[in-house]
Amino acid sequence: MSSTELPNLLAATAAPKPGAVAVAEGERLGSVGLPGLTLTVRSRPPVRPGLPPALFVHGLGGSSQNWSALMPLVEDVVDCEAIDLPGFGDSPPPDDGNYSITGHARAVIRYLDARARGPVHLVGNSLGGAITTRVAAARPDLVRTLTLVSPALPELRVQRTAVPTGLLAVPGVAGLFTRLTRDWTAEQRVRGVMGLCYGDPAKVTPEGFSAAVREMERRLQLPYFWDAMARSARGVVDAYTLGGQHGLWRQAERVLAPTLLVYGARDLLVSYRMARKAAAAFRDSRLLTLTEVGHVAMMEDPRSVATAFRELLLDAGESSGTGGARGVRSPEAEAGPRDARTGSGS
Repeated sequence: MSSTELPNLLAATAAPKPGAVAVAEGERLGSVGLPGLTLTVRSRPPVRPGLPPALFVHGLGGSSQNWSALMPLVEDVVDCEAIDLPGFGDSPPPDDGNYSITGHARAVIRYLDARARGPVHLVGNSLGGAITTRVAAARPDLVRTLTLVSPALPELRVQRTAVPTGLLAVPGVAGLFTRLTRDWTAEQRVRGVMGLCYGDPAKVTPEGFSAAVREMERRLQLPYFWDAMARSARGVVDAYTLGGQHGLWRQAERVLAPTLLVYGARDLLVSYRMARKAAAAFRDSRLLTLTEVGHVAMMEDPRSVATAFRELLLDAGESSGTGGARGVRSPEAEAGPRDARTGSGS
């Protein structure tokens, strides 16, 4: 998930054509058309030729903008691209209406195959973490390394603060909430989102809050956004109940790529308790825990995430960088990936 993600606070409304999507300095926005599918892609020009490709996948209700703080910190070691999943950001809904984890994973695979970008350094947050786990298990040839930020992997005891998100999967709930929240302002919705997704919402700058409000206003004009939210939430719930070889934990065990796991101790959506289980499930994994962070570490503490990502690439023989995110390391990152590594790399 992401800072624009709280599905039980979003409501689609009839409105004029939405405005343009924000593009940060140094970013480019493009569109890739595939049969039955169109994906918007946010990228940064490579710092130098020959950098290995990286693909970033956002969470439920998010967009490629969720990676705008992290990509500049790693653009000298990877060629950065972030996609808007079908029905989110600036990507229209898929023609087949498939918002399941498998459907989203298939969209990622089709994009990588069509662009011949694989193998990539694959990065996912929340829903994007579940999607990229499935991609890495099904198509190991497409993945060099895997980085998961608060991945939405099945939990036996879901936190109470995450229950409203799961309720989106219940038929009729989305429409009911739309009617009940018709008079909510974009500012109210954004405050609710940030309160759920950030470890400390007070750290969001006034400029960041204003940008989030503008993006919320744009999204509320999309006639399909609420439907995409509800169907994708249903896809998460369905994936949580799926067993056997298609279960996400079973697929995590099949991932061959070196894996970085990032968890926030203040996460209200993905329980911090799942960090050790995930570290044990992925065979070649390392764990970075951030005590002051919530659900979207790449937005709350991008420098620590960038540092851990660089170290992952360096140890995998994929980077000639020095290991520092622009020369900055947080105290939490200092005690991070190498000291907390688990799995076959320990």
